[in-house]
Amino acid sequence: MPTCDNLTAERQTFVTHLECGLEGDRYEADVLQGLSAAGRPLLVRYDLDALKNAISQQELASRPADLWRYREFLPVRRRENIVSLGEAHTPLIRLPSLEAGAGQLIIKDEGRLPTGSFKARGLCMAVSMARELGVKRVAMPTNGNAGAALAAYASRAGMESYVFCPEDTPEVNVREIAAQGARVWRVNGLINDCGRIVGEGRKSMGWFDFSTLKEPYRIEGKKTMGLELADQLGWNVPDAIFYPTGGGTGLIGMWKAFNELKELGWLTGKLPKMIAVQAEGCAPMVRAFEAGERHAQLWENAHTIASGIRVPVAVGDFLILDAVRESGGFATAVSDESISAGLEEVASREGFLMCPEGAATYAAWKQATQSGRISKDDTCVLFNCATGLKYPLEPAEESLDCTQPIDYSQLAE
Repeated sequence: MPTCDNLTAERQTFVTHLECGLEGDRYEADVLQGLSAAGRPLLVRYDLDALKNAISQQELASRPADLWRYREFLPVRRRENIVSLGEAHTPLIRLPSLEAGAGQLIIKDEGRLPTGSFKARGLCMAVSMARELGVKRVAMPTNGNAGAALAAYASRAGMESYVFCPEDTPEVNVREIAAQGARVWRVNGLINDCGRIVGEGRKSMGWFDFSTLKEPYRIEGKKTMGLELADQLGWNVPDAIFYPTGGGTGLIGMWKAFNELKELGWLTGKLPKMIAVQAEGCAPMVRAFEAGERHAQLWENAHTIASGIRVPVAVGDFLILDAVRESGGFATAVSDESISAGLEEVASREGFLMCPEGAATYAAWKQATQSGRISKDDTCVLFNCATGLKYPLEPAEESLDCTQPIDYSQLAE
């Protein structure tokens, strides 16, 4: 498996500064930063002219197929600060029996990454940058997979990590977080309540707040989903991307990646429609999108079986909605019933076990093609954000007594 040993000891980075995503004011790179003065996410900016002269698509193709293949597009300056668990490219898997027309339906399976989810992308980058900037103790709220990734990468980096999750977080996630070295607590609330605990404890505990979008670098790790997808498609992009959206880091990061590639001239056609998929029981972005608002209000009494997208309020709401609108996409909600049905349909017909959040994207695609919101001839990519093996499955309770005669004719019924 490719490792960071493929990198040069001291590599060039093209970061120029950080920029408030809302106000546009500049902040210094190479110092520890959280939110902007406006309380909004900071975005990493690059000298793209210099980057274009330093790397070509042909050179990229000669490198190992891993996240660090795109090192010129990323912020870590020194090799010794890279914290890696082997972030290899994730496969594109076509679903031919489920396609609705001439267009292809493709899953990008992020469950193949370390810790079994796409959270590895953002957290490997954020922890690497925290290491570069001298951080020793970190904390975050999580619905499960982000906390598992933080625990793994923080332990790898020799950092202390503290993780707070809603009390109904899947048991496998809680145990995974603990096993990988973090201190973990269940909280009788939702992820925003866990985030409040992290924020309030920052001064007394001296930890750095790794909450979604409250530091600049998780976006850069998630941005590699867009770089990698374009690379895998021969520097092309699909017609539409269906993305399970809670905090929205990945959707924001991919849209950032596509725009950077377009500015470099590596993407020349139309960019994909970005479709934010939420659950009907927690759909603040859908409500704001449909109302024409740039900011989303807190969603009260949030509930869904897809716990990874149960995020009642997001600090990067405007960045999600901007990306959706600029791309010509939309925000859409699906029911828990359609999520469960979608998970079962993809598993039984294509042999692919999605996580609930991934199954939400299939339900949304199906809904959008049936309504005509997406053409049946469009090529669409669905992001399966974690391995389905982390989640409870329907029981299978049939058994046989091998000491008795077996009526084989009954087995096919």
